[in-house]
Amino acid sequence: MSLQGRGLPRPEYGMNPALAKTSHRPWPMPSSPWVMAQCWHDLLFAHWPCAAAELRALVPPALEIDLYEKQAWLGVIPFRMSGVRLRATPPLPWLSGFTELNVRSYVVKDGKPGVWFFSLDAANPIAVAIARAWFSLPYFRARMSCELYDNGILYSSERTHRGAPAASLRCSYRPAGPAFEPQPGSFEHFLTERYCLYAADLRGQLFRGEIQHPPWSLQFAEAEITSNTMAQAAGLALPSAKPLLHFSKLQQMVAWSPERLPS
Repeated sequence: MSLQGRGLPRPEYGMNPALAKTSHRPWPMPSSPWVMAQCWHDLLFAHWPCAAAELRALVPPALEIDLYEKQAWLGVIPFRMSGVRLRATPPLPWLSGFTELNVRSYVVKDGKPGVWFFSLDAANPIAVAIARAWFSLPYFRARMSCELYDNGILYSSERTHRGAPAASLRCSYRPAGPAFEPQPGSFEHFLTERYCLYAADLRGQLFRGEIQHPPWSLQFAEAEITSNTMAQAAGLALPSAKPLLHFSKLQQMVAWSPERLPS
């Protein structure tokens, strides 16, 4: 059964559940109004240890590679989105819900730990074009599916973006334990409790995009990955070891316009 368009919340224009709790944030929210809201569903966090030197070669030198216990990490995160909308506008049926797949690692600048994306594949070509232009993020068009399967998720993605490296993921995954909230200092907190992303345009100009979401609710997960060339397409090699797996059923978020950082 396809999950696209089923059971999706419809947030009210003037309020968002992402703002219900803010005391957990590591720094205050921006004083300006947020500009975009999203709802993330059925996320798999699959993480592998990787060499910091490999990441260093692909991440702008102004960003410090963030380590957990002296180890760098690379994540492949499939999920689906709903309720994608601009502030004070309703979700548009042809734009607000689609499947997405991220390859990411973790960086720090000016004391603000955040996420660095090596790629973001999405099934909506309009959303891809907007995100590439507005946020300078490496979004790519892909043919994707996300279906309910045996109390879990059956997921596939095949990149179709012209001129981009071929990349695909095929897997099934499911939660495998009770939900918990990551505690400060824990590995799960390091991976998920991040309130900004970093990006660079073609000229090398660096940007920071602030985000807000409630604390994550995670579960340990099980997964069967039959095909995964996502990291390879980014120029990174995954170790042969099995990934560390976490699942999250739902997360609400809001985002601010990206801020240009000093050279």
